[in-house]
Parts: sequence; structure tokens; C-alpha cells
Amino acid sequence: MNDRAYSLPPAAYSLTMPPRSAYVHVPFCAHRCGYCNFTLVAGRDDLIGPYLEALGRELASLGPPAEVDTLFFGGGTPTHLPPPELQRLLKTVLRQFPLAAGAEFSVEANPVDLDESRLGLLTEYGVTRVSLGAQSFAPDKLALLERDHTPANIAQAFAGARRHVAQVSLDLIFAAPGETLAAWKDDLTHAVRLRPDHVSTYGLTFERGTRFHARRLHHELSEADEELQRQMYLTAIDTLTAAGLEHYEVSNFARPGARCRHNEIYWTGGSFFAVGTGAARYIDGRREVNHRSTTTYIRRVLAGQSPVAETEQLGPEDAARERLVFGLRRLQGIDLAEFERQTGFGVVQLGGLELARHINSGRLERSSSRLRLTREGLVVSDAIWPDLLRT
Repeated sequence: MNDRAYSLPPAAYSLTMPPRSAYVHVPFCAHRCGYCNFTLVAGRDDLIGPYLEALGRELASLGPPAEVDTLFFGGGTPTHLPPPELQRLLKTVLRQFPLAAGAEFSVEANPVDLDESRLGLLTEYGVTRVSLGAQSFAPDKLALLERDHTPANIAQAFAGARRHVAQVSLDLIFAAPGETLAAWKDDLTHAVRLRPDHVSTYGLTFERGTRFHARRLHHELSEADEELQRQMYLTAIDTLTAAGLEHYEVSNFARPGARCRHNEIYWTGGSFFAVGTGAARYIDGRREVNHRSTTTYIRRVLAGQSPVAETEQLGPEDAARERLVFGLRRLQGIDLAEFERQTGFGVVQLGGLELARHINSGRLERSSSRLRLTREGLVVSDAIWPDLLRT
């Protein structure tokens, strides 16, 4: 990608068929957790007003309102905004992206934020799905992860969300330093008891630039060994599917009818709008990413300049390879004939010897009509993707 800025004239996206999905980034948090490398600012609530002004201007530059089938507020922590600012955010975004009938409207939330005032606003403005960043039900693990909530906060927030919105999702982290398999099983048991509509499970990673990465370099924290991580992941699959949730994507589980429709747009290669700090949009084969610095984003937009920091026009083969990898993240895999019709490339043509190697090793399985990950492939999927993206 090229690191450069582009002017953003009114109606920047002149499309015959505009996307039907939109992502809105809200970068504010009370504090940054030690493992987090997301685009956010902590302890800078003084920027909320200017940010909402800049976000409104970016939205206004997109041209006429565009009805959407899925809308997703991520962060950061969207529910960190005080109720008046949260209402302003909801009003501003829905003017540009009105919800279609039956639309899915998801909002990420921190357990300590979900009071009745915020929940009332989410209901009033049509939110259908709350994604609750629980991460764990163990006090010691929450403290290690530097979360600001308790297990009691999770239970209270979940109950409140259940009263106000149609679907509630839980995010959980496994393989924290020192965590045992028994402790992870206990987390899963607590999650299942709440009967969530959706669960996402993520193995802890030590990303460069985070405090956890620095602490590992100084031998203050250690990563769980590969075999324990494998056991934890497979235990999550077995526990959650036994509880009636469908394992439909590498990290995601849902009750029937409760898949995250917005994320499926990503996994199926669909186009989507995205606005805000660090937001990445994909429209007509072109990927654009906004500046990750919240102050830079605000300054540029309020000065009438483009917030875009990176842009890339994907060629047909690169777009097909990305679609192959994202499609394989779904448990149903890829319909071979449909994939070739939609991309112009056959899976064997793209995958070549690397594809054959992963099939022969038992990580991928190919039938006459589909290609999908095996159970073994699910465990090591991150090691497969680079091979299929190579040109």
C-alpha cells in the first residue's frame, strides 16, 4: 500500500451499486489494556466532541444517504461515550446509513458501561445486537488482562442487554499467561450458563507495541505453549457446539439464526463502507484505510482534507486470493464452482502446490464441490493463509 493522502471531494464514492454494509470506528476507551493493539485513545475524552464533528463531516462527504443491511460500531469502546455524545453518534451515523427493514445493527460494549441510560439509547435507535467484551469470568484473569470489570459486572450487563436487544454476543480470551485448561473450561461453563446468542473466542497474542509484548521481552510474562493453546481451542469448539452453538467461522459460534451478518460480509468478499480513525473500507476492489492517529484524523478532516492514509487497488488475482482465504475461515468452506464464477479463477489454479500440500497433510479437505478446513486445519489456520496469498 502507498502511504499518502487523497483529497476527499463530496460524493467520493460514485457507485452504481453502493455497499449495503457500514463500519463505524469509535476509538475511545477509559484505558488501554496491556494486550491491546487496536486503534484507540485512552483517557482523552476531551477529543470526543471534535471527533464526532469530524466523523459527521466524513459521513457527509459520502454523498446521499445509503441504506444498509448491516451496521457495526466497533472500537475502542463505543459505549464509553457519555449518553449525550452516544446519542449524537447514533443520530449522525443513521442520517447517512439508515437501516433497511430487518437490518442487523451491532455495537461493541464494555460491561461497566451498559447502564440503563445507554441501553435505552441503543434500543431507541434500533440496535439489534450487543457484542459484550467479557474476556473472562475469573477475577484473577481479568486483573491480569487489565480489564476494568468484574464477573458481577458481566452478569449485570448481559442481563441488561438481554432485556433491550434481540441478540447478545460474548467475547472471550484464552491462553492468558499462567492459565490452565481447567480455568479455561470454567470460563466456557460460565459463558454457556448465560445462554448467549453468539460467542467469539480468541487466543491471546503478544502484539508488537503492546505492554504485554514488552513484558514478555523482559520475561515478566510468558506465552502458553502450543499444545496447551491447541487443547484450549479444541475444548472451546467441543464445549460450545455441545451447548447448541454452531461453529461457523474459525473463532465464532452462534445459535441458529444468530450469525454475525456484518462479519460475513467480510468473509464472503463483499463491499462495505467504513468511517472513523483507522477504518478500512473495501469498495469496487479498492481498499482504503484512514489514519490511525485520532488527533491526525480530526485535524485533517476538520481542515477539509482526506482522512485516508493508505490505498490499494486490488488486481483480479489478488482479490481472488483474499476471497479464498477469507472464505476458508468459514466452516462451510468454499463452493468451488461458485468461487470460479465470481472471481474468474479456479481454486487449484490459485493454490497450486501449496494447496495440494495442505490437502495431503490433512489440513484442508476437498470434495467434488467444496474446499474447507479440517479440524486439524482449524488449529493451524493462521499458518495456512500466507501460503495461499503468495503470488
